[in-house]
Amino acid sequence: MKKYGALLTTAILLISFSVKAQEKWSVEFRPGLNFPTSDVGNTDTKIGFGFELTGAYKIMPHLAAYAGWGLNEFRGEDSFLAEDITVKETGYTFGFQIIHPIGTSSLSYLARAGAIYNHIEIENNTGDISADSGHGFGWQVAAGIDYEFAPNLSLRPMLRYRSLSRDVEIENVSTDLKLNYISFGIGLAFEF
Repeated sequence: MKKYGALLTTAILLISFSVKAQEKWSVEFRPGLNFPTSDVGNTDTKIGFGFELTGAYKIMPHLAAYAGWGLNEFRGEDSFLAEDITVKETGYTFGFQIIHPIGTSSLSYLARAGAIYNHIEIENNTGDISADSGHGFGWQVAAGIDYEFAPNLSLRPMLRYRSLSRDVEIENVSTDLKLNYISFGIGLAFEF
């Protein structure tokens, strides 16, 4: 009986080590360039930049749930206020991602779909906040490649589309701001 208990204990330990070695968690930092697809309210926005930090948990071998926080910034000229301003989008992102290997190579394709819970701030030349939309929901979709260049480390070039629509009040005038843009970034991901 002791022999079977030792075998059972050894089997449980081996299974728990193999489950632990599956790298269920990942953390990713991704800076990127943002290309607006339209003006934001009265503002002719230019190419922007930003970054995002996300964490993901594998719920199936190729499917993970992700959540994170990011900041994206655009400069432009407001035709109503006749001044240069900065449009900042900050907030949270969450959804699901699929990472599936391409054959036996170290490349995998990556697809994401999810929601954002962000707000839009408009800052004037001196950095003072002229308007804040408050947080609200938007959406995003993304596609890219996951290239594992070292054990548990990957580069993730990704193209995504984000959409957020919020109302703000500027100088007692309510304006509907639609921030829609295409973003390209290369993330660095660590799995553990």
